[in-house]
Amino acid sequence: MARIRERLIGVAEAGEHLVESLLLLAVSQEGLEPGSTGPVDLAALAAAELAADPPHGLTVVRTLAPLTVTGDRTLLGQLVRNLLANAVRHNRAGGRIVVATSAGGELAVSNTGPVIDPADVPRLLEPFRRRAERRHTAGEGAGLGLSIVAAIARAHGASLVAEANAEPEGGLTVRVRFPAAEQQGTSRGTPGRKIC
Repeated sequence: MARIRERLIGVAEAGEHLVESLLLLAVSQEGLEPGSTGPVDLAALAAAELAADPPHGLTVVRTLAPLTVTGDRTLLGQLVRNLLANAVRHNRAGGRIVVATSAGGELAVSNTGPVIDPADVPRLLEPFRRRAERRHTAGEGAGLGLSIVAAIARAHGASLVAEANAEPEGGLTVRVRFPAAEQQGTSRGTPGRKIC
């Protein structure tokens, strides 16, 4: 009976997480509400997320230059959280995560992990798409993390570039480039595979 209760609790928690993720995706796709934006220090958000939930068994390399953007603090916090969670979840034992911000307006998160075919990268940013087949294990995720990141980036007028890392390191690098404060609303390209 205890095992069944634990299983039901796990299913309920997974369902709750899925609903919350779908709501966040929908809210992000609607764009930013007037009056909900202000200056947000992305370097501080990244540092706080790493301090609150440090990745165990992984090397973390941080290069956090000052980076303040105009946006919704809650959504940008979720963007950072999802990028870091993805980098941890899809890493290898003893692997590495690199988190960087630049004064030029870029947040980049990279990890080591399985080798990804560059042709598969665009679909990783689609809702419910995963690199590996679903195994129905605890903490597996629903395949919404990077699609939420892409939606939040679009809502903030940012461009998102995702690239498969070269062998043998494997893994993925995701760069989110925000328009400079004085150029909000204009698009600035980033070299690489632009996804959104």
